[in-house]
Amino acid sequence: MNTVLIVDDDPILQTALTRHLKAQGFEVMSATSGQEALDLLCNQPADVVVSDVVMPGMNGFEFCHHLRSSPAGEMVPFIFLSGLGELTNRVQGHMLGADDYLVKPFSAQELIAKVKGAIARSQRLHSALERMLEQSALQPTPLPLSPAEERVFWEVVQGFTNKQIGEHLFLSPRTVQTHLSNMLAKLNLENRSQIVRFAFEHGYRMPEELERG
Repeated sequence: MNTVLIVDDDPILQTALTRHLKAQGFEVMSATSGQEALDLLCNQPADVVVSDVVMPGMNGFEFCHHLRSSPAGEMVPFIFLSGLGELTNRVQGHMLGADDYLVKPFSAQELIAKVKGAIARSQRLHSALERMLEQSALQPTPLPLSPAEERVFWEVVQGFTNKQIGEHLFLSPRTVQTHLSNMLAKLNLENRSQIVRFAFEHGYRMPEELERG
């Protein structure tokens, strides 16, 4: 069940919003100032924040700024719900990091739609990040090299010269250079140092059979 934090010092509005959101299946938390909301979020995270601007103590703009400045709050969906409807107010809200800005009086149906939309976007973002992390944890794609070229590739990565590679693999210097040229072309690289960087940046590890060899 998703949790919505309502930050507003108007108790009548708090009660009305709580009723509408709970009817849609949301858990609801309440705060009457920005500081109270920050203190509340330290102990219990919210899936969406709906905040007024004009409040005692820390106002909504200050609250949004502080929330966006913290690692735990920089990605939390944030919707302003305020009687300040001037363009400059709305622009300021968005510049501080709000995802949306609704002006009072408002439609409860529209607010609920925006809350659900914000949660859906947040979930898609988290899913995309998880997929990226999963993909980065996977083994890199196989090297587009022939077996002979791959053996030379790992010799280069270990820092051996063409002469040393030839001695290790029983190849002529000319053959080593041919394999090296083919590798550079296939990997779209320019020199030996780029081969070393390519191997480490893409997470390649020397096959066990080559290590034993």
